[in-house]
Amino acid sequence: MKQLSAILILCSALFIVACKKSSSGTGGSTGGGGSTPFTPDCNGAAIQFSANVAPIISSSCAISSCHAAGSSNGPGPLTTYAQISAAKVQIRAAIISGAMPKSGTITTAQKNSIICWIDAGALNN
Repeated sequence: MKQLSAILILCSALFIVACKKSSSGTGGSTGGGGSTPFTPDCNGAAIQFSANVAPIISSSCAISSCHAAGSSNGPGPLTTYAQISAAKVQIRAAIISGAMPKSGTITTAQKNSIICWIDAGALNN
């Protein structure tokens, strides 16, 4: 009976610790490759594809070691509107989770531009 009680206590403690780790870290992040979820703010976000989103992805994502032409990382290359639009769900999830960009950083305003553009329908404008 003592062994069963000890096992139940140990399992309960492990469960509590696991829950705390998975729910920690809320709020925004300005760095790249972190694990802190990002909360977008679309008030006043610049969400034009050609003027705002494409330049961010071109300089931060579509680089040689990440999502350039011929890439097999994640959703593959992100060099055209069609490729970016097709990967919009993955891009949004990666930015929100803090998983991307892995190298380098993008600003809060840049994250807002990408996510809010996607949330507004990911238009080719």
